[in-house]
Amino acid sequence: MNQTNSPSTVPSTMPLVAALEVLRDARGESIVITTMGSAREWPRISQHPLDFHYVPSRMGQAPALGLGLALAQPDRKVIALNGDGCMLMNLGSLVTITAQAPKNYVLIVLDNGIYEVTGRQPTAGSASGRTSGTKIDFSELARAAGYKTTFHFHQLDRWRDAVAEVLAAEGPVFVTLDIQPVTEGEVSITAPGPMRERLARFREALGTAS
Repeated sequence: MNQTNSPSTVPSTMPLVAALEVLRDARGESIVITTMGSAREWPRISQHPLDFHYVPSRMGQAPALGLGLALAQPDRKVIALNGDGCMLMNLGSLVTITAQAPKNYVLIVLDNGIYEVTGRQPTAGSASGRTSGTKIDFSELARAAGYKTTFHFHQLDRWRDAVAEVLAAEGPVFVTLDIQPVTEGEVSITAPGPMRERLARFREALGTAS
């Protein structure tokens, strides 16, 4: 299942917070892993015990963390939110995920075309970062890596209409959301408390605390 929606007269990107709110309202009891820009915004809109903010993060490692959780918690849906710059730093994880093929795993790439928290430099996958002027489609990369179910959304209303279908699909599922870069306010990321304490709370929510 490979689905995309093409921009027409509607703006072809969506606000980050609005896109995250769509996921928040549909996630149910899924585990949600956030990193980079999503880890800044998600705690402002969600305080679910199964949220885990991977901050300070090693760029590119969220997909592997999500894979480990999906394999360890096969009865729970696991959703990992990754940036496009982060995804470029660990494309190999796509192949590792499809090799394991967890049915409960959804990887979402928030593609704004820039390294937002390090100075807004264009990524090598963005149109402005490539001499060809043509951006890379991460969902196409995922299909080449073995994902059979991919989605690509440019518009907020299409994402809202399809989110239930996305989360109900058998994984591994890959989703690209074309996101507007944040233009105002603070773009730095602050860890929401010490890692040891956050891990303890997360383990308790997972039912694995000893």
